[in-house]
Amino acid sequence: MTAETLINVGDYHRVARERLPRMVYDYYAGGAWDELTLGWNERAYDRLELRYRVLRDVVDRDPSAVVLGRRVSMPILIAPTAFHGMAHADGERATAAAAGATGTVMIASTLSNRPIEEIVAATNGDVWFQLYVYKDRAISKGLVERARDAGCSALVVTVDVPGLGRRERDVRNRFQLPEELGLGNLASDLDGLPEELSGSALAAYVGSTFDPSLTWEDLGWLRSLSDLPVVVKGVIHPDDARLAAENGAGAVFVSNHGGRQLDTAPATLDALPEIVEAVDGGIEVYVDGGVRRGTDVVKALALGADAVAVGRPILWGLAVDGRVGVEQVLEILRTELDAAMAMCGVTRVDQITADLVSRTSLR
Repeated sequence: MTAETLINVGDYHRVARERLPRMVYDYYAGGAWDELTLGWNERAYDRLELRYRVLRDVVDRDPSAVVLGRRVSMPILIAPTAFHGMAHADGERATAAAAGATGTVMIASTLSNRPIEEIVAATNGDVWFQLYVYKDRAISKGLVERARDAGCSALVVTVDVPGLGRRERDVRNRFQLPEELGLGNLASDLDGLPEELSGSALAAYVGSTFDPSLTWEDLGWLRSLSDLPVVVKGVIHPDDARLAAENGAGAVFVSNHGGRQLDTAPATLDALPEIVEAVDGGIEVYVDGGVRRGTDVVKALALGADAVAVGRPILWGLAVDGRVGVEQVLEILRTELDAAMAMCGVTRVDQITADLVSRTSLR
């Protein structure tokens, strides 16, 4: 397909699937166990219909939004995903540059192939740093300090990985990083995955290094390490959203890790309304998982999200055409969002309210 025929996220997905090695594609695309939650994340958007309004002046539209006090060009952020170097040689630097060019936020993963300093230097936009907490707390403390010193503007703590979900595609493929890639944010003794011959090397790495003893008390410790606002990512239960707010989080991410952790967890869009109700406007709420169209963004905002984040679509764009591909994916979603806003009769994202959506009879 040519650039002229790559007109939606699905097109980029199809081309990326053809180009990427099987092990890499399966790592990016796969989910846990039977991959039910993986599918539910996308299908949840199909179960909502848009009840648009008419005869409203929508000539001057503004799809921008504010997240953690900073204005972004659209309420679409780049979710943290690992190992961008498997999709393109420029890796996370290309993704960061595209985020800056399109006026949105990149959330850089602890498990980036490029170090956080290079990622921040590659963009003129905001970078948030996604943190996994290691058993050796000094490692996590050092990562937070590096993110702060590099110029990151928020810390996103992923809390749904007491261990790695069993991703059977990775087990079958014996997933391992390509030899030329390492973990750019980690010291030499942690900068690669172990030699795992019987299954996923990432699962072995997570099991040996990530801290499953993390509790709400540790959120205070993380907040004490810097003045960066802390976002808690991986919240599905409304009581956990309340606890996040009570423990000083600046925002929560409604996320099931893209269906990659606990299979049969609810779709994030289905979990969103209860979490919005639980925090009652006290902190911002973001959602990821399953967003593939501008209409999906409208539906998430109508249910109370302040912004959405996309992960796999960014990787598809990166695999197809590096920085340009990521920019094009983001521009496609922005254009679709703008068109959906016009047809729904709204000109600003704060006009996207719950009365615009209802459950559909289609299945």
